[in-house]
Amino acid sequence: MKMKNRILSTFLLIGFCAAQSFAQRTIKEEYKLKFDDVLNLIADQYVEHPDYDKLVDEAIIGLVMELDPHSEYMTAEEYKAMNEPLTGNFEGIGVQFNIIKDTIAVVSPISGGPSERLGIRSGDKIVVIEDTVVAGIGITNRDVISKLRGDKGTKVRVKIYRRGVKDLIDYTIERDKIPIFSLDASYMLTENIGYVKLNRFAQTTMQEFYEALDELQPQGMEHLVLDLRGNSGGYLNTAIQLSDEFLGDDQLVVYTEGVSNPKRDHFATKQGRFEKGKLVVLIDEGSASASEIVSGAVQDHDRGLIVGRRSFGKGLVQRPFKLRDGSTLKLTTARYYTPAGRCIQRTYEGGNDEYRKENQRRRDNGEFFSLDSLEFDEEQKYTTDNKRVVYGGGGILPDIFVPLDTSENSEFLRELLSNGLFYQYINEYVDANRDELNSKYPNYEAFEKGFELDDAFVNEFLDFALHELHHEKSNEDEEDADAAKKQEEFEKTMKEGLATSGNIIRTRLRALLARTLWQTEAFYRVFNANDDAVAKAIEAIEDKTFKKLKLSYN
Repeated sequence: MKMKNRILSTFLLIGFCAAQSFAQRTIKEEYKLKFDDVLNLIADQYVEHPDYDKLVDEAIIGLVMELDPHSEYMTAEEYKAMNEPLTGNFEGIGVQFNIIKDTIAVVSPISGGPSERLGIRSGDKIVVIEDTVVAGIGITNRDVISKLRGDKGTKVRVKIYRRGVKDLIDYTIERDKIPIFSLDASYMLTENIGYVKLNRFAQTTMQEFYEALDELQPQGMEHLVLDLRGNSGGYLNTAIQLSDEFLGDDQLVVYTEGVSNPKRDHFATKQGRFEKGKLVVLIDEGSASASEIVSGAVQDHDRGLIVGRRSFGKGLVQRPFKLRDGSTLKLTTARYYTPAGRCIQRTYEGGNDEYRKENQRRRDNGEFFSLDSLEFDEEQKYTTDNKRVVYGGGGILPDIFVPLDTSENSEFLRELLSNGLFYQYINEYVDANRDELNSKYPNYEAFEKGFELDDAFVNEFLDFALHELHHEKSNEDEEDADAAKKQEEFEKTMKEGLATSGNIIRTRLRALLARTLWQTEAFYRVFNANDDAVAKAIEAIEDKTFKKLKLSYN
């Protein structure tokens, strides 16, 4: 009798599951049929022949927009472009560029790329591509990329203007794979504190990180500042691997879960390269996704100190699904949770438009300047391994808050930045003085010790900026009196701006000069010397903060 009851129960369960599956399938079939009806009516009754590719694409885009802010439909080309920074390379000629005065200016050739091998250098101006003049025609960044990128092995002909050379220089560049680095800088902040800045979590990130450790640890690095500010994320597995380098064996890094995706735990699995030593992670409102996984794991296990401002708040996991025409549906399939159980995804109930205005809302509410503006949800309260209180529901809150410093902002500084005048001036300065600079400062260390950004340098820049801004805004038909008045107003704005922003103007000039000579790391070495968050990190490592918070570092 019991056996019959068990068999009957089993059949009933199977029948219920089958019925439920059939019901779900039926619901989906109903919606498919409805969509088919609409397409058929358009095909049979519409006044003209529509563009079906566009019609279906727009329908899918509209459908996906109703899901969440991070699900996305992309064409094959859009998906490839999105994925390039994460796969660690693209195919092209290998230059960093800016558009200055409507001309493509080479900021620097990428090390080891085809342009560098041919001798193209920073300051060069690309004025002709494949017999077409590209200077003075309103060219955009998108235009430059479409003309210069291409498949490995293909060639593109360019003509370059170089200061001091009478004629344009002809180059035929054979495109190649160009590396995209996810590590911007790694160097020693003090005798025993190392610094590493990551801009994304890509396929190459861990190899780059290991190479950084291989350089820093022999220099005496005992403690580490990991800068994830502005890092919008990348691959989940890379975030797990990086966290693994800081956490002990079998410690939970993150877990993921969704309606159609059962809970999956991810643990630290091996001996990490930096399990001992004080660790500080820098975050801000631009730190998202994979950055928040690392920050959350470090914070929840009391492995290190989080310094900066509240992170972005993206706790959704996307998986790409290829469609039959080569397009891709990047679909949110799960939420991720920190070891303490926090989902740090902020609300998107107000719709995608409101979601994307979050940073402005935070600024307006005063959160960038003080945490007092935040109201903590007691239902989102969690505790770390050492029973410190942390919160979920909207980003990672730092252990030490660093407000956004706007005290040096001015109208004049905004004008300089928005018109690209720092880049323009430094490019022209280096182009005109390259041999002398290379001779006097063969490396960054020599530059750091010997280069003095004196008043004469700043005044030359200001004269240049004043001329450019006045020329940009003046009307050639103005009367002389009006032009003189404009000039006087500009000079007043400059004087006031210099009083407020003089220090940051000097710092940016020095940092960009260093970057033009020695790549991106040199920029951060200059800028970090005056960075409040970096200063707080060093202070916390050197005082008793780690002991006070009972953080693990031995």
